[in-house]
Amino acid sequence: MRFITKSQIKLPKRESGSHKGDNGLVLAVGGSEDFVGAITLAGLAALRSGCDLVEIIAPEKVAWAINAFSPDLVTMKLKANHFNSNHFEIVKKQMGKFDVLLIGNGIGLKNETKKFCRKTIKNVKKFKVIDADGIKAISMNDCENSIITPHAKELEYFSINSKINKTIIKKFNDEKNIIKKSQLIKKTTQKFLDKNNIILLKGKIDAILSKNKIFYNKTGNAGMTKGGTGDVLAGLCAGFLAQNKNLLQSAINAAYFNGLIGDILLRKKKGFTYLASDMVEEIKRLNSLVKN
Repeated sequence: MRFITKSQIKLPKRESGSHKGDNGLVLAVGGSEDFVGAITLAGLAALRSGCDLVEIIAPEKVAWAINAFSPDLVTMKLKANHFNSNHFEIVKKQMGKFDVLLIGNGIGLKNETKKFCRKTIKNVKKFKVIDADGIKAISMNDCENSIITPHAKELEYFSINSKINKTIIKKFNDEKNIIKKSQLIKKTTQKFLDKNNIILLKGKIDAILSKNKIFYNKTGNAGMTKGGTGDVLAGLCAGFLAQNKNLLQSAINAAYFNGLIGDILLRKKKGFTYLASDMVEEIKRLNSLVKN
């Protein structure tokens, strides 16, 4: 098994004469009254990756809470308690100004919200990063030009929605060898991967599945089972993608750095006391981490 190394990390280059917007714009869609932190962490991680702007579309109360937490995140406030299909046109219009759609973090699983996610993901043709409840709402037929970032349970939802045979899904779940597991998933989802999609399967060893290759990442530790670390990963994917417009490279960068930051914080905190918010703060060291 070949693991991702520093030599495969390519950080986006920033021209000295660039203007606001030249280094990528992310539109993040998510949040609910129960999960305000998820979309906040994802948005801040995207900003920390180096992109120029992150705007979050969220229900009004969620958006105000985000503004109170961080002055760096721009929000659009929906007069609703949760997303529904009527909000699709708002997102579609806003995406005319942005490079990448990040969707799903903390968005919830109400039926109206799932319909909104599916409709938005199917009809927005620009680059997308789909995480958390966004993954649970869609099937393999619903997206292209995307990175999806499931853990094992989210992959199961995605597979059920895609009408994959239950026996094959059980094989996914039961297989402990990450090489065999990822090869089986790739074979089963090849049509999805062929549509310019990437699967970043989170785990003790991350597997990044593309149309032609599988990459493995071993950075990270058991402290990353805490809530919010996956949101940071999704934000990193979106931030890198907004800058370099390369799905596979963005997924590789994000997986490697997300785990590496966790490893650094494990040493700094001398144990598993670090939080996802600590990870967002540590992202500022990206350039030095590559050079060291």
